[in-house]
Amino acid sequence: MSKSDKLEFSIDQDIVYPKHGVGTITDIRVQEISGITLELYVVRFEKERMTLRVPTEKAVGVGMRCISDEETMKKAFKTLKGKAKVKRTMWSRRAQEYEGKINSGSITQLAEVVRDLHRSGDQSEQSYSERQIYESAISRLAREVAAVEETCEKEALSKLETILTPEKIEPEVSPEVSPEIEA
Repeated sequence: MSKSDKLEFSIDQDIVYPKHGVGTITDIRVQEISGITLELYVVRFEKERMTLRVPTEKAVGVGMRCISDEETMKKAFKTLKGKAKVKRTMWSRRAQEYEGKINSGSITQLAEVVRDLHRSGDQSEQSYSERQIYESAISRLAREVAAVEETCEKEALSKLETILTPEKIEPEVSPEVSPEIEA
């Protein structure tokens, strides 16, 4: 990997690590491991209470990226509003595909999983594993939305639920005209 492939992140910057979601770079340190000196990003994931050290040279290779910009967010929201595409394959294969999309680091693929697994009140119940994958995907998406919009995860989750719930169009109520009864 050439120097031009190396991403430059700074301390206190929010990033997305594909397998863990949104984290914050808390430090950039030089550490010697097995006689080799490495420069490492120290990334803190508050939700998982985990700290990860990523070699700066490998950040691109593992898929670490900056949080999405507004344009990418709009594409993700558009994906959420789209029609769910549920394949008629075995659940185990679909589950693997969904896990792959969740861990891809792509916000639009994450939105696809949320859209496809979302169930509104009038739809059938989800299995336990379906629910687990859905919760994982919507939580990770909400954390990135919260980071982009500089809000809390709860508000971001509420926004996503609003986007996912289609608006019910109320029929117009016309005033009833009743014939007057003359006495």
